[in-house]
Amino acid sequence: MQVSQSVLVFLCRRMALHLRKCFLHPVRSRLVLPPQRIKSLYTTFDGFDEDEIREKLQRFPGGSVDLSKQTSGIAVLTVNNPGRMNAFTGTMMGELKDRVDELEQWTDGKGLIVQGAASTFCSGSDLNAVRAISNPQDGMKMCMLMQNTLTRLLRLPLVSVALVEGKALGGGAELTTACDFRLMAPGSEIRFVHKHMGLVPGWGGAARLVRIVGSKNALQLLSTARRVDPDYAASIGLTEEILASSDVSRSLDQAQKWLSDHTKGPSAVIRALKKVVVSGRELPLDEALRTEKEVFGTVWGGPANLEALAQGPKRK
Repeated sequence: MQVSQSVLVFLCRRMALHLRKCFLHPVRSRLVLPPQRIKSLYTTFDGFDEDEIREKLQRFPGGSVDLSKQTSGIAVLTVNNPGRMNAFTGTMMGELKDRVDELEQWTDGKGLIVQGAASTFCSGSDLNAVRAISNPQDGMKMCMLMQNTLTRLLRLPLVSVALVEGKALGGGAELTTACDFRLMAPGSEIRFVHKHMGLVPGWGGAARLVRIVGSKNALQLLSTARRVDPDYAASIGLTEEILASSDVSRSLDQAQKWLSDHTKGPSAVIRALKKVVVSGRELPLDEALRTEKEVFGTVWGGPANLEALAQGPKRK
């Protein structure tokens, strides 16, 4: 016996309502990740005072972190300090956190491109700020601020890609790892130069790098401070694609086209996909499965699901 489309849609709506009542209501306060993990790795319980370190960083101004949100659901975040190869000044570190705050509130967003201004990506921290807060206490607080911000960047319910043009050095290399994907323009390089500064990565770049390229490759990149060109990056899985052009406008167009292939469809579905990937990556398996069930319940019987059902069998 065949079931009419109207009956099928009715049944889907009833089942979706049942799922929400059974599964979502008791756990509405725990979406995807525990609230304390969604917002910050470090809080006052860890001795971290964000206002205190931001006040100190404000003494080192310059540059900006710019955000442009498009009607397509793709945003472009630009690290803009070309006079210093887009190095992060103190004020820029605070602005990056503010831009991530804004993206967390952007409910229509689907994708994010992170780039540097003027044909280069980012050369890490501005040395003027680094020298001024070189004592261990303030250095740790700056580390906490940037780890909080970049962790939240990676956890955004947006498919994110770093568009690497020119050089991504030190903290700039770490920033590339805070995106889901990396695209490299011809002639660009990613280089973890921390060893030459007598340091290790402090913005979470080492932990993320291990998850991207494996521990052996990560140790090699960190211990040799090797210049990673696009070909080598592709061979170890650090980049997904080498762009055809290094021209600024053309490479951004290429990145947008590449990302659009990953963000086709309703924002609710794309954001749900990103959420289940984040939970699968960061939570124990049993918690990740429960989260996947909860997120599934938010899209089952939703507009996109019902529209797909009304269109008939799955299409290739």
